[in-house]
Amino acid sequence: MILLSILFYIFIVVGMIHLVHFALFLVGANVYDIKAFQSRLKAKPRDPAKRPLVSVLIPAYNEESVIERSLQSVWNNTYPNIEMIVVSDGSTDGTVASINKFIDSRTKSYRQVQPKIVRTKNGLKRVWQRGGTPINRRIKLVQQRNGGKASALNRALRYHARGELVMTLDADSLLHRKAIANVIKYFDDPSVAGVAANVRIIEKARVLGILQRFEHMVGYRSKKFFTIINSELIIGGVASTYRRKILQKVNFYDTDTVTEDIGLSMKIAALGNKKNRLVYAYDVAAMTEGVGDFSTLLRQRYRWKLGNLQNLFRYQKMLFSRNSKYSKSLSWYRMPMAFIGEILLLLEPISLGYVLYLSIHYFSLALILAAYISITIYLLMVIWPDEHMTIGGKLRASLYVPFLYFIFYIMNAVQLISVLRCIKNHRTVTGFSAGHTSWISPKRAGGNATFS
Repeated sequence: MILLSILFYIFIVVGMIHLVHFALFLVGANVYDIKAFQSRLKAKPRDPAKRPLVSVLIPAYNEESVIERSLQSVWNNTYPNIEMIVVSDGSTDGTVASINKFIDSRTKSYRQVQPKIVRTKNGLKRVWQRGGTPINRRIKLVQQRNGGKASALNRALRYHARGELVMTLDADSLLHRKAIANVIKYFDDPSVAGVAANVRIIEKARVLGILQRFEHMVGYRSKKFFTIINSELIIGGVASTYRRKILQKVNFYDTDTVTEDIGLSMKIAALGNKKNRLVYAYDVAAMTEGVGDFSTLLRQRYRWKLGNLQNLFRYQKMLFSRNSKYSKSLSWYRMPMAFIGEILLLLEPISLGYVLYLSIHYFSLALILAAYISITIYLLMVIWPDEHMTIGGKLRASLYVPFLYFIFYIMNAVQLISVLRCIKNHRTVTGFSAGHTSWISPKRAGGNATFS
């Protein structure tokens, strides 16, 4: 009887926390959408003189099957003032040859266009024209010994990047053609230090592909709520954009944790998130490949979980902080929930077991049906307000929804295994002894991908 009472209270607590979060995410996302709509109505044409140079950094290790696709997506961007810096981190395949092939072909195509001579304060300058707009394009290949993704990005930042803004892009990822032009406007607010992109998983009609695609859609919609309350903490590595001066201030990426992107965004937030805001940009769209098999998914999510916990412990000073440089939503909500979320993950099997017990004991599926209906409705409310899907795409996505409640249990199991491994290897969480000096890229599917 005592055990059942304990299980009952665990079930109630876990259920209430999830219910409150669903409500907050829905309301917050809708408020974000309204504000974004109002901003679009008030938007004015950008002054052509205010087009800061954007450095796009692409670290690559053995990415010959996808690197040209990624480079082409950056090249196709409508924003005219870009430099692309590609760092081959000790690649042993044809990555360097693919990059050089791309650079040569684009250089030749530019040579076929007669440049225009313009006078600047520093003298005469040759520029190319696209529809009357001067275009500045520069691609540079940097090669180094294999030292890891953070090392590759740091080298590009320290010795090669010149842009006022810096965007990073994984070699298996693609940018929407308007992504760079759209991200610029967020930095008109001087308090914005970094911008998280709207990252999509390239659609694959397999269970793991569907799972990862919808997981990203749900996760990134929740970022709208975090932006509204100024509690954004994590900016991923795909199409993330920062002010270069803030990267210099925090001494670039750390190399002693396994997730350099999470570490960087938390390090910036630790400076004080009131003056150094991290925000989400719905219209800065990018696509990336999901992993193709279960074992790779397990390795990836363990690395993400480990890196997240490493950085949470490193910057635990933000937890319940009374320092005025942090927003209360960050110190008293987002940081605590980051730790509580891991506890809830451990309690989830207990809660689920209790629900199954009640269903069998009372010969009723009411609790399971209630959860199924709630998740199904929530997913539909994620799909239909989506800004980057066509009506046809939303209809196709909606056909998957009735099955997603059960498919998501795969990811729950993966996340549970990951946190249990972190507990087992707890010294790597608090001691930062698992920092990687090298990386291994998973098998890439390659091929074409487009925004629907």
